[in-house]
Amino acid sequence: MTAVSEDLELFRDMIVRALEQEVAPHYEQWERKGEAPRALWNTLGAAGLLCVDLDEKYGAAAADFEVSQILLQEAARMGFGGLASGINIHGNIVAPYIDHIGNEEQKDYWLPKMVTGEAVGAIAMTEPGAGSDLAGMRTHAVRDGDDWIINGSKTFITNGLQAGLVIVCAKTDPSAGSKGISLFIVDTETKGFSRGNKIEKIGQHAGDTAELFFEDMRVPHSAMLGEEGKGFVYLMQELPRERLGVASQSMGAADGALALTIDYVQERKAFGQSIAQFQNTRFKLAELKTQMELCRSYIEQCKVRYREGKMTTEEASILKLSATEMECKVVNECLQLFGGYGYTLEYPISRFYVDARVQTIYAGTSEIMKEVISRGMVGRG
Repeated sequence: MTAVSEDLELFRDMIVRALEQEVAPHYEQWERKGEAPRALWNTLGAAGLLCVDLDEKYGAAAADFEVSQILLQEAARMGFGGLASGINIHGNIVAPYIDHIGNEEQKDYWLPKMVTGEAVGAIAMTEPGAGSDLAGMRTHAVRDGDDWIINGSKTFITNGLQAGLVIVCAKTDPSAGSKGISLFIVDTETKGFSRGNKIEKIGQHAGDTAELFFEDMRVPHSAMLGEEGKGFVYLMQELPRERLGVASQSMGAADGALALTIDYVQERKAFGQSIAQFQNTRFKLAELKTQMELCRSYIEQCKVRYREGKMTTEEASILKLSATEMECKVVNECLQLFGGYGYTLEYPISRFYVDARVQTIYAGTSEIMKEVISRGMVGRG
């Protein structure tokens, strides 16, 4: 084992111990309640689990990029799907946006707060009538002297209820199409910002999802993230990491679901033998393992491409499509092997099942992924 892999395993052990201590004893209660406490973010920050690969000058560990993916993978493997999604948005998406695009003042102000959990991050792209269609965005920002006035609404925003900062996508030039989109870092204490009720979901119940509203919300020009009109370029630039994070969640969840199922089929008896002895069970498990390992290999390939700065939007789309569809297939087949017990809340495989379903929807639906991939093959239809 190399020194790098030894370090990664040490980080993995630290992550697992922290999740077992701080999350596992309470997660069932949070799922039933439909939310995790706000203080959890401070706890995760104190444990060194937030924004782990940011620079030390922000109070982070300056760990390898791989560690951020291990965190997502392990949280998902342990059945904490809602938490994994929240951490993905906070540390794997919002923090890199600010780190890569923000100016020094923005980074120095927000990133230390994100590392400690003092400020929870969210990103607001999706709108009630637009979905994955950013060109149909209606939220707009109008320049007024040294300020911008933002009006509009967003929906399905992960961390929306607990966020202290939100990266808001808004049209600053409605006539320019995708070239008229800009990004703003919005402090949620800003007048004109409000939150809707918590969105009730079929899964990831402990995860915080909400609608956000902006009514004549005035922000200074200094709140703009990057350059005016380059929002769409930035979104495309950061997509590879976002989709790597989702794929890491998928891989972890598939690992967790399969491990539960292997244990169950060896213990469960039917017709005088464990159901692991039936050829159908063994063949199903073999098929799932094969699909998972192929997906794992592509994830590793994409990580290398990302580190080299060579990962393309098409590769990110292939990764997101293949990993999330794989996860849904694996948890579905695993639940089937549990029989009727798989459909009960008593067995955690049921949570893996409902938590997985949104993975093929958020961060770009499977249908949008296919559209992006096909355009690179035969152009637009």
